[in-house]
Amino acid sequence: MTGPLVLIEPYANRLGGHHQRTLVALAQARPGSLVIAPRGLARDAVAALREAGAPLATAPAGRRAAVLLAAARLAAWLSAAGQRVFRSRRWPRRLRRLPHQITLIARCLTEASALRSARRLESGAGAVVILTASEALHGAAALLGGQPHLRFVHEAVTTEDAVVRLLGRLARRGEQRVIAVYPTQAVADQVVAAFPNLPAVVRAFSVDDGRRLTDAERDGGRTAFGIPGAEAAVCLVGGWWPYKDIDVIDAALTRLEEPLHLVVAGDPLDEAVLERWRALPGIRLHTVPGPVAESVLRLAYGAADAALVARRPAVGKESGLVMDAARLGVPLIVSDHDPVLTGRLHGQPWALTFTTGDPDGLAAALHAVIRQPPNPPGPEAPGLVGMWAVEEQADFLTRTFTALTAKESRC
Repeated sequence: MTGPLVLIEPYANRLGGHHQRTLVALAQARPGSLVIAPRGLARDAVAALREAGAPLATAPAGRRAAVLLAAARLAAWLSAAGQRVFRSRRWPRRLRRLPHQITLIARCLTEASALRSARRLESGAGAVVILTASEALHGAAALLGGQPHLRFVHEAVTTEDAVVRLLGRLARRGEQRVIAVYPTQAVADQVVAAFPNLPAVVRAFSVDDGRRLTDAERDGGRTAFGIPGAEAAVCLVGGWWPYKDIDVIDAALTRLEEPLHLVVAGDPLDEAVLERWRALPGIRLHTVPGPVAESVLRLAYGAADAALVARRPAVGKESGLVMDAARLGVPLIVSDHDPVLTGRLHGQPWALTFTTGDPDGLAAALHAVIRQPPNPPGPEAPGLVGMWAVEEQADFLTRTFTALTAKESRC
């Protein structure tokens, strides 16, 4: 057991998701770890972190941190206003991109404020980690925050334009005070192309907390949704973001020749699509709209014979849904959008893959589950998809941060 962690999660106010679970699990693994949440904490996370004895900081500590956070909020407001003004495609692309560039600056300032607070509140941390970090201005966050740190970069949504690139170059020496952690090699390849000098490692973000679904939760899930034990059910969890291929699911469901219960939970959802699914004669739809608590997600997974994950081609970011299925012990139906993941799942009887964008292939996989539900994956499944036990992840963060600070002290 090593020292406590400082865990910075700018999106801890959002309910549900594997980011929240990882935050809580890491805090529980290192008693006394400080959690910094600049935008506040979701109620479920507050209760779990208090139970773990983790100190919580939702306000900036010190004048510098307060100034940085105020500047971040102003930048975020300007970005939101700009997105409304330049929403139409009649504006030049350069102007339509400008608000998103301001968003990168806002995220940098938010991170810097949290790092300033970390420096003031916990000087002897085993590691300082931003769990959901911006894909840009890494060095600027370190210099403004005055704190070396690790940062999980989950995806690259917005690339830097000229002004933000200039800011990044001015703060480039700060990159040596940072180690970026990329959850997948695909994300690493994408970000390294833009930041070749940023120290980095590849390591899965989601952690295995050992809390597999129990038989009581599986029975409870069926009861909660009114699904008879002998009837087939599949769950579709998480918001319908652009990288998810809802179109192929829509087309596959129309091809089904046998009845199926479909449990849909998350936000945002498309009500027009849900209405089409309700009208299909063989589909019994159960919906839990909006961000949902971990306890409700466990019921949705528990009710299902398999979890469905359909993504568009070349999406290489870590799938929290795949990790959830492995962690909880739920069979998978998953598209082959990620060759690395597909290779890991090859030959596993609990994982059915289908060709990305192929509704016939997905319909065949759904029929296979309807006719013969797969057995749940065993306790080896989390490791198979690249997930680490939470204690191992905490140790890794501590070792990596120690190496970073030792290198900095020699410079």
